[in-house]
Amino acid sequence: MRPNPVKQKLMSGGIATGTFFFEFSTPGAIRTAAAAGAEFALIDMEHTGWSIETIKTLCTATHGTDMVPLVRVPAAEYHFMARVMDMGAMGIMVPMVESAEQARRMVEYAKYPPQGRRGSAFCIAHDDYHGGDPAQKMASANEHSMLIAQIETAAGLENVEAIAAVDGIDVLFVGQSDLTSSLGIPGQFDHPVFVAAIDRVIAACRQSGKAPGLMPTSLEFGQWVAGKGFRMLSWSGDLWIYKEALRNGLKALREFSGQGSTGH
Repeated sequence: MRPNPVKQKLMSGGIATGTFFFEFSTPGAIRTAAAAGAEFALIDMEHTGWSIETIKTLCTATHGTDMVPLVRVPAAEYHFMARVMDMGAMGIMVPMVESAEQARRMVEYAKYPPQGRRGSAFCIAHDDYHGGDPAQKMASANEHSMLIAQIETAAGLENVEAIAAVDGIDVLFVGQSDLTSSLGIPGQFDHPVFVAAIDRVIAACRQSGKAPGLMPTSLEFGQWVAGKGFRMLSWSGDLWIYKEALRNGLKALREFSGQGSTGH
């Protein structure tokens, strides 16, 4: 398995930045993001209709770049996690992790023995179809693969210290929209209850040597969470970035030509 500079950076206390992919499934979209400086691509399967074949295409598109392909699966199930790893994902994100048991299942399904029980298949997509010693490949994959547990429910927050303490989990990634909804304050990211939740996640990460992560959708919010100590930051997602840039450009052209702003 190729080295994972994002994991190396996060585990040494650094900051890694990337973006989510929800809509644009062409190899060029991935490579454009890599050319723009995104260190990782979080490819979503929770809120998209993308198949394993699409995941394989997008992971392969990162080859020849420094970008690290990561995949958010719908749930901590073996048939999701092991398959996307075999297709070239260098890390897995699991939504709505609510217990240490779920976190241990993530490790079990994503890691080869002795850390887990991922099934062995070599000379396929994840090792770029190359031969080699299976034991070395398994050790390398276990070392470089990332596991990201999302904290986005009241139950996950209540058990965040136990989740963070699970060996093999690298990142606790706050899903702010779902977490605020679960806490009864949907979308209120400045609410004291949410701020306290953020502080608790950060404290749990520091205690267990894990990196806190989040997807800021505005520069102001991103600066705030970075100041709080979040170190894995995914700048918004493909369709929202495109829409915002297009809206801003069209607005500027209309204002210059005296037409004024239209649209929503």
